[in-house]
Amino acid sequence: MKYQIGETGRVIVARFEDRDNILQGLCEIAKKENIRACVFYLVGGMRSGRFVVGPEKEELPPIPIWRELNESHEIVGLGTIFWQADEPKAHFHGAFGKRDDVRVGCVRENAETFLVLEAIIIEIKGINAVRELDPISNLVLLKL
Repeated sequence: MKYQIGETGRVIVARFEDRDNILQGLCEIAKKENIRACVFYLVGGMRSGRFVVGPEKEELPPIPIWRELNESHEIVGLGTIFWQADEPKAHFHGAFGKRDDVRVGCVRENAETFLVLEAIIIEIKGINAVRELDPISNLVLLKL
């Protein structure tokens, strides 16, 4: 285990409108505000998205199991943003529910807002962390 200690910086409240791209919007805020490290919380609606629900087998590199949302769902989520080279990169896990169906996974593509989604972004200052491609897992992972 490796860790660093930082401090809370700015707090940003964002409202995503219907059909806004959630991952793209979060990264746009991080880039515009030069937020190098943060945690974000999401609550609201998501109309579509592709997410991973685990690897096929417990081996490296992992082969992801993909799932899709193709209609509106209520969501609650948590994620982080750290930079990979010159771009912010979000890592977002969420729970998605509709009627009695609830799913949980790592959203990686096509996350689109349904109606409204609220984001609370909390900047972390004093952390020297980046995302880098790990050659063993073939994933972009956090490096401290």
